[in-house]
Amino acid sequence: MIRPRRSMLFMPGSNPRALEKARTLPADGLILDLEDAVAPDAKAGARDQIAQAVTARGFGKREVLIRVNSLDSPWWLDDLNMAAKVRPDGILVPKISSVADLKVIADRLRDIGADSAIRVWAMIETAQAILHAEELSAQVHDPAMRLAGFVFGPNDIARETRIRMVPGRSTMLPMILHCVLAAHAHGLDMLDGPYGDIGNMPGLEQECAQSLDLGFDGKTLIHPSHIEVCNAAFTPPAADVANARKILAAFELPENASRGAIQLDGRMVERLHAEIAKRTIAIADAIAASGH
Repeated sequence: MIRPRRSMLFMPGSNPRALEKARTLPADGLILDLEDAVAPDAKAGARDQIAQAVTARGFGKREVLIRVNSLDSPWWLDDLNMAAKVRPDGILVPKISSVADLKVIADRLRDIGADSAIRVWAMIETAQAILHAEELSAQVHDPAMRLAGFVFGPNDIARETRIRMVPGRSTMLPMILHCVLAAHAHGLDMLDGPYGDIGNMPGLEQECAQSLDLGFDGKTLIHPSHIEVCNAAFTPPAADVANARKILAAFELPENASRGAIQLDGRMVERLHAEIAKRTIAIADAIAASGH
């Protein structure tokens, strides 16, 4: 099932007002955060507040993920236990660098009897994660791993590798494309990292357009003001959806049932274009069904 993930908004778990407001925002998904957005002395309180918020539900059709702390922290086990108990749609794990890391999460979720519907998302934000991206992505074929997708984390990558973040992200394009290829090779979704210049809407629009061109399925964001721009960027234009429906209708005609390619409006259209059209329509229909 295709689910729209145009805008996945990080919300600090230590801010109860933000958690309440999240129920009304037009984001496709919410990432309730226990890691970067929460100070060490506020971790326990944030964990309790997220537990209460998720237990209360009321998020509508928005996908709800909980970002736990990394495996090298003293908090991740309590975070994971809480998340398993309250049953969000997924758990986002930072700084996943190896299959062994994924297995630690999977084994713990198995041991505590976590609902099998809870999916695991891996943040790709270390040099080792990028180098092992294809191996990590292949774990989607092991149901025990629960793997649903990757989230690209440019800030931590820059910190660890000393690769500079520059306008247009030219320094990171090889890494991004490598990870997108690895994810999509095994049918995983890949979400882009957030745009940090909060007030720069033209810059955000440019980066969202680039994200779409690079094959990302959506973008994470750190401010509600970015939701509208992200949603617009990752929503298939009406003309594209209409053309996709036209392509499918043409291939469904009896005279085209066994043909690999047809002429449509003076253009050669192949079966691969029909597959692209199916995805375009599925995304558009899922967005329409989400209500925002």
